[in-house]
Amino acid sequence: MTTFQQATVRGLKVFYREAGSSSSPTIVLLHGFPSSSHMFRDLIPKLAEKFHVIAPDYIGFGYSDMPSVSEFEYTFDRLADYTEELLFNVLGLNKFSIYVQDYGAPVGYRIAYRHQDAIEGIVVQNGNAYAEGIGSGFDAMKPFWSNRNAETEKPVRGLLTKETTIFQYTHGVKDISRINPDSYTVDQFFIDRPGNDAIQLNLLHNYQSNLTHYDEWHEFFRSRQPKTLIVWGKNDPFFTVEGAKAYLRDIPAAQLHLLDTGHFALEDSVDFIAQEITKVLG
Repeated sequence: MTTFQQATVRGLKVFYREAGSSSSPTIVLLHGFPSSSHMFRDLIPKLAEKFHVIAPDYIGFGYSDMPSVSEFEYTFDRLADYTEELLFNVLGLNKFSIYVQDYGAPVGYRIAYRHQDAIEGIVVQNGNAYAEGIGSGFDAMKPFWSNRNAETEKPVRGLLTKETTIFQYTHGVKDISRINPDSYTVDQFFIDRPGNDAIQLNLLHNYQSNLTHYDEWHEFFRSRQPKTLIVWGKNDPFFTVEGAKAYLRDIPAAQLHLLDTGHFALEDSVDFIAQEITKVLG
């Protein structure tokens, strides 16, 4: 069964879900925006028979500590730093695969680039690492990236609303009745906490920093050729199918599955994804 743990990393509480035997190969599940490890609630039990599963909440997300923006620098570098310390120094991991979705890609690929010998495989689920992967869902953010002010911030704040959170889970999905409303309800609960809007805006502004790392991540892919499974919701407005196919330039042996669903493919395709993970990484 899944257990619910917390560890202290540099004085802050980091929450994580854990399942499976520690003697099995480890897979680290790295969540996206606006979610938390809760997005993996259905996947974890399906993997636990074959894998040791760790799914952390980043600082500012889910059940981990949420210091204010005046107390903590909310950047992808910092999210990766705390996640890295949890995995290596607290949990003592030295070999593992990563599952990256949305924000999980820039967090996971920073860690992978720093610890290339540790990475046994990668599962990519709508986690971008290529310029052509940036979809129209980012259009509202581009003026905000180039000139952050009250006016350019307004449309970006729209990404924090309940309506947009529901949209992220339901857009491009064939059968909305398969989307558990717990998904977007839990996400919105955490987003609506006082002060969390400032955290999310800082991270959304910092997202542009990820593009400057793409070349080094591609170098890692090319030189290491990690076992890679790409399971991609092809109707995602944020990350494009072109971004999914681009991985094959650097990892030609990667397995690519384009799924007829949206940004949060686990919500209606968890059985298929779990089956493919076991085939590729088991």
